[in-house]
Amino acid sequence: MPYIKSIHINASRTNPFPYNIPSIKYAKNIDLSNNLNFFIGDNGTGKSTLIETIAFRLQLPHMDGSGYAKKSFQAAVQLAAYLELNFNIDRPTGFFFRAEDFGDYLNSIHRADAELHGHLKSLEGEVPAHIIQEMKDNANYQIHHVRKNYGQELTSFSHGEAYLKIIQDKIQTRGIYLLDEPEAALSPAKQLSLIYHINEHLKSNTSQFIIATHSPILMSIPNATIYEITEEKMMKTPLEETAHYKITKSFLNNPEMYLRHLE
Repeated sequence: MPYIKSIHINASRTNPFPYNIPSIKYAKNIDLSNNLNFFIGDNGTGKSTLIETIAFRLQLPHMDGSGYAKKSFQAAVQLAAYLELNFNIDRPTGFFFRAEDFGDYLNSIHRADAELHGHLKSLEGEVPAHIIQEMKDNANYQIHHVRKNYGQELTSFSHGEAYLKIIQDKIQTRGIYLLDEPEAALSPAKQLSLIYHINEHLKSNTSQFIIATHSPILMSIPNATIYEITEEKMMKTPLEETAHYKITKSFLNNPEMYLRHLE
């Protein structure tokens, strides 16, 4: 049983932003009774804004741990009062992933590490290196947390490998998981790894996933519900009928047709 049965944006305003974007205008009685739901659409249709609004209302934790005070959540704050959630399971636990939060998280780790290194540099040669490292770990929880959980420096991972590893670490227990364009950090092969992890997780956990994506690979997960958002509507759409799938398939079948004007 999924946590959220349906959502509804009950706003009569149609201007300015964020009330005028398609995902907000057309999010009316959206059925989310599936355990796996996708919001898809072109740039500017508001997939991320809708996901962020749900995350803000649920107050789900997210990657950099800074809460929802960031400027990037201003639209979600405005819309929260208009978002009606119909629950099957109230007070959900879970996590909210945004690729941009992961980048901020990595940058904060590196900045903190550099600052601590500068502060402790004067001890080098007088205090053993492992003690200096222990002092740095004790002084900065993020660095300690990363090494404790992943056993190595984040810099030894590629960006995508680190992102996937942390997602897999967070998606372990039952809950609601909101993912905003996770493919931004993942290669096609790593997207398949994420599909496998989600599929295996749902076999043994009563969880719900709501994912905003441009990736035909991700939205191909069997039995998923896909909502395609356009300038005119937001509606359930079979995978093969989505614009993302049609364009990608057409291009891969005949790239010359699309690229002939570049010669």
